[in-house]
Amino acid sequence: MSAASRQSHAERIAACFSTGSRAKGAPVVATRVERGRSSIQTGSRFAGSRGLGYQSGMTQAAVRGERRARRAKAKTGRLTRWLPRISAAFGVLLGLLWWAVHRYDWMGPLVANGLRSVVGVGAVAHLEDFVYAVEDRYNRLARGTEAPKSYWAVPASAPLPVPRAAAVVPAPATTGEKPLRPPFHPADPGPALKSWAAPGDGVWVPIVDPRRPEEAPYMWKTLLHPDKERGWAEVFVVAIDVKHVALHVVPGTQEPKADNPAGEKIERPAVIPEREHEELLAAFNGGFMTEHGGYGMKLDGVTIVTPKPKACTIAVYEDGDLRIAPWTELEADADKMLWFRQAPECMVHGNKLHPGILYLSGNRKWGATLDGETVIRRSAIGLNAARDVLYVSITNHTNARVLAEGMRHAGAVDVAQLDVNWSYPKFVLFEPKEPGGPRKAVALASGFEFSEDEYIRKRARRDFFYLVRKPDATAETARKPDVTAVP
Repeated sequence: MSAASRQSHAERIAACFSTGSRAKGAPVVATRVERGRSSIQTGSRFAGSRGLGYQSGMTQAAVRGERRARRAKAKTGRLTRWLPRISAAFGVLLGLLWWAVHRYDWMGPLVANGLRSVVGVGAVAHLEDFVYAVEDRYNRLARGTEAPKSYWAVPASAPLPVPRAAAVVPAPATTGEKPLRPPFHPADPGPALKSWAAPGDGVWVPIVDPRRPEEAPYMWKTLLHPDKERGWAEVFVVAIDVKHVALHVVPGTQEPKADNPAGEKIERPAVIPEREHEELLAAFNGGFMTEHGGYGMKLDGVTIVTPKPKACTIAVYEDGDLRIAPWTELEADADKMLWFRQAPECMVHGNKLHPGILYLSGNRKWGATLDGETVIRRSAIGLNAARDVLYVSITNHTNARVLAEGMRHAGAVDVAQLDVNWSYPKFVLFEPKEPGGPRKAVALASGFEFSEDEYIRKRARRDFFYLVRKPDATAETARKPDVTAVP
């Protein structure tokens, strides 16, 4: 290209840009739209110049790409500014929710059931496993060296338990009078782990009815720490004299949900009948929701939920006999049962741990939607070999094996796990609000969710059990032993 041609070509290019330049006297500030339009026009004229090899569409695409890049950068900037705020707000919300779940007994069920209806049972199960795993890891870091602690005063001395063979005292000379039985006092099991125990572990402490303090106790309590890795894993156990205390079951307003028309029609007062309040001793939680295993229940001749063959069954018969065993062992006499309530497969049967307890990995038998290994609150019911001592347990921070071993250590040879999770396990006693007044619920141990009207005036959403003194208990039992408590 000659020098003249190059000069002519340069002049044409300069003319293209000079045409799109700002006219003299025009405002200095232009809008983004005007600047963009001017850039496109200028670029188009430049691209149309002879010999450049560009097309106007290419210039417009380049300008549009630049605008998209600017918008994406602005969006990223806004997200970067808002992300820490959103994360902080989410963290505060989770903290408040965690506090509410551990403060109000209705919050946990409300959140869990609401989530199940939206994302499904499986998703909520995985979320629960994750949350409880995080809590357990935190506890193991923050409380790793924490020693087991006591919750109540332990007797300094108590009479040795009377052997069962000598349990009946010879009848007095006066005919027609029943012989007196010695006071009920199960043998102390001692600590579950001798090197890892709180003072008084495995020592039975009497539970005296405050309305009848002169009577011998029908229930005794103890605390065990069977988990060598967690000093805060606690198994509270109550031993009950079956000969003088009757066990009853009450369906809740919602659970267990009936699986047949007859069960749907059953009445659900969901409170302890007022006629039982005079002899009322205690009450505790029932079993799983129907959707978590479909475990059976029968009451007043009506099957609310059809029994499952392998389920561990708590049953009371017409003669007052109490059994805990797999349904397959009891169904032959089902027509003689006053009621039954089922639970997952027996954790302990014939004093043997279920094989699934020994190999917990991935096993969900004793956690409903939760893995059996999950460290949570749990509850259980069991019987001794003679079936004259009933054991009820509620726990803090235990997996299925720790609960089963704790119950077996206390004396139970047949054990059924009841409900689990923070809000559900509870064991309450009853004492007068004021001398001679109505009773109120009192927790067996501090930290468990309950209200003063629990089970007696407040209708329960889920089924529960309660214990009453049998009418002839006083006449057949001697006065309570002299037990001095350590302050």
